[in-house]
Amino acid sequence: MTPAKEEINADDVAPGVMEAADHSIRDGIQGYLIGLALAIMLTVASFYIVHTPLIWGPGIPVALVVLAIAQIGVHLVFFLHITTAPDNTNNVLALAFGVLIVALVIGGSLWIMSHLNQNMLPMDQMTRMQR
Repeated sequence: MTPAKEEINADDVAPGVMEAADHSIRDGIQGYLIGLALAIMLTVASFYIVHTPLIWGPGIPVALVVLAIAQIGVHLVFFLHITTAPDNTNNVLALAFGVLIVALVIGGSLWIMSHLNQNMLPMDQMTRMQR
């Protein structure tokens, strides 16, 4: 049994992919400009949140994390063309593996620093030992 050639559905590809049916160069440029506008708006919103009294002080880091995750999503979809299409499976798996490695490095570093902090002597006791 030979695999049938699948048609590319214009609704199942990322903005800017030219191989999709019914996509022109104008549509590709429009996708990039929409992504650029969203990225600029998210960046401006991040700076605005830091300097505004509208958000409760301890909630500012949470708001910045949410905006950063939104920024990552905009970059993945509009500039790196990561979608849920079947031909993007390898890209998504590579991205997931990269995120796993970064999480392990950051988590391991925090774990090591936490244990070092618990097991080291306070500074005044260390200076007494050196005399």
